[in-house]
Amino acid sequence: MHKRPRDNIAALLLTAPFLAVYGLLFLYPTLQLVFVSFTDAQLTAPGAFVGLQNYARLFHDFRFTTSVVNSLYFVLMTAIPSTLLGLAFALITVRLKGFLQPLVLALFFLPYVLPVTTVGYIWSWLLDYPNGLLQGPIALFIGHRMHVLSTVSWILPTVAVVTVWWTTGFNILLFLAGLRAISPELMEAARIDGASRWVAFRVITWPLIWPVTALVLTIQLIIQVKLFDLLYLYVGGGEVNATLVLLQYIYDLGFTRDQAGYAAAVAVAMFVIVACMSVVQFTALRARSRA
Repeated sequence: MHKRPRDNIAALLLTAPFLAVYGLLFLYPTLQLVFVSFTDAQLTAPGAFVGLQNYARLFHDFRFTTSVVNSLYFVLMTAIPSTLLGLAFALITVRLKGFLQPLVLALFFLPYVLPVTTVGYIWSWLLDYPNGLLQGPIALFIGHRMHVLSTVSWILPTVAVVTVWWTTGFNILLFLAGLRAISPELMEAARIDGASRWVAFRVITWPLIWPVTALVLTIQLIIQVKLFDLLYLYVGGGEVNATLVLLQYIYDLGFTRDQAGYAAAVAVAMFVIVACMSVVQFTALRARSRA
């Protein structure tokens, strides 16, 4: 008991740098954002307090509704496919032996470490009309070559494909960690009992890997709903409503229209949407794992 005050002081000294950085770089900006959302501030000038006026405006803002729908549509096109592909490739990679496993893993993970501008230019070159390498498969699929990144209805699906290619490597690493944590004795016992690979996966691997799946899906949801950089490279400020997502709308309001107060309200609404979706999804997946 006489050592407890000394331990508390040591713990406080060790955590103080983190708490200071956390408070300065996250907590204070977050509180400031919430405060600005109740004003009509401009980007470089403070504004008057307007109460809930900015939040009431959200319910009548067509572009806000459009950006929410587009963001959710993009999440559906990326979070689930990248999770399933990550699991599939992890199941393949974990069976490799010798130098093949790190080699294949490096090939899968390489796109994830590329900067967004490099990823954007690589796919712009591949999709370039009419001689891009992917124009041939596109012509086989739809019957003719086309300006993919200039066709509004194709932009979000194309960016979704690029994003899945770009981020799946991270999911593979998470699934590999989960697969390696499964006891080899369980798989050996299943093999001795005559279980096929599919039965072993369904009865042993899938239930044990489910918490990792819940984690990957939650991470992907949070990451993909914050789409901005890659889409901005292709369509600029997102003036076309068909490609407008939440972060683009916040950028447009704050930096183009100089409506910092309303942009802050949209940002707070986005935070609430992401938090609610993450909690509901993670809770549902955890409940499924206990069932």
